[in-house]
Amino acid sequence: MLILSYKNNQNLYKMLYPIKFKPIYKQRIWGGDGLKKFLNKHDAPENCGESWEIACVNNDISLVENGFLAGNNLAELIEIYMGDLVGDKVYEVFGNNFPLLIKFIDAKDDLSYQVHPADEYAYENHNSFGKTEMWYIMNVEKGANLVAGFSKKTNQTEFLKYIEEGKLNEIVNHVPVKPGDIVYLPSGRIHSTGKGIMLAEIQQSSDITYRVWDFNRIDKDGKARDLHIEDALKVLDFSHLENPLTEYKKLENASSPIIKSEYFICNSLNVSNILEHDYARVDSFVILICVNGSTKIKANNESLNISKGETLLIPAEITEVRIEAINGNVEFLEVFIDSDRLK
Repeated sequence: MLILSYKNNQNLYKMLYPIKFKPIYKQRIWGGDGLKKFLNKHDAPENCGESWEIACVNNDISLVENGFLAGNNLAELIEIYMGDLVGDKVYEVFGNNFPLLIKFIDAKDDLSYQVHPADEYAYENHNSFGKTEMWYIMNVEKGANLVAGFSKKTNQTEFLKYIEEGKLNEIVNHVPVKPGDIVYLPSGRIHSTGKGIMLAEIQQSSDITYRVWDFNRIDKDGKARDLHIEDALKVLDFSHLENPLTEYKKLENASSPIIKSEYFICNSLNVSNILEHDYARVDSFVILICVNGSTKIKANNESLNISKGETLLIPAEITEVRIEAINGNVEFLEVFIDSDRLK
């Protein structure tokens, strides 16, 4: 329902502010209770594997939780505010489509070995964006690891042989991880989140996944989950990936780069006291994902307290943001679109 339904609504002339959305929870066969336990998602259902923090994918569209825009969804906001919300160049390229999907994932069990398509294949076969993504590891149980890329160069024939023999795990990288680790997963790269890992995920706005191995798991209806081998073979990158982890440095009271891709930029933003942050040169919305600590954020005379496990959308028209750490250091993933690379 569109609450701001006509142009003479007086609310339309109010200044935009940092926007918080209601989580969209997803129950998964591999989900647990970590989102409740570690991220204070007290209303999450049982076996909750994902919390979609900012989404505009098919029928999963985030609803605003705070301020005068509360109750409107993200698609409606883009339609009304256009470049003021997402950035002029971002709106010119993506229109009313929001280009990113932000999640928290809690893996009580192993996820399937899977792969995602690039834009061209996704458009042709699903009328969708492709899916390149990035993981930030938030919590890890002892001995947990994930899968990212092949441990040696392979090909379709060998890949199918390993699947048939149930030995696909022998040719993939098993990567031990710790909190703060970064894994970048371009489309085409085989991957899996291992049990005992909680992470934040930044990805293109797409929900296309091709499962290639699912541990012969049975779902609640007593059936094996579908695999998508034929599609996967058309998009998999069979090359050897030597080091799946992305190295980066954290700076005090500053942003430091983690990932700069054509799909999104992600920085590590650490604040130990008070930071006046300038976004005047960024022609894009900015997403702040709080991965550690608590903070008060102020912009356009509006203030909001957020803590670990919460996410904010800073509209593009906001150029100055004040971040005040509460009781120690606060850490964000700072995400936006590189408008200079948009075509």
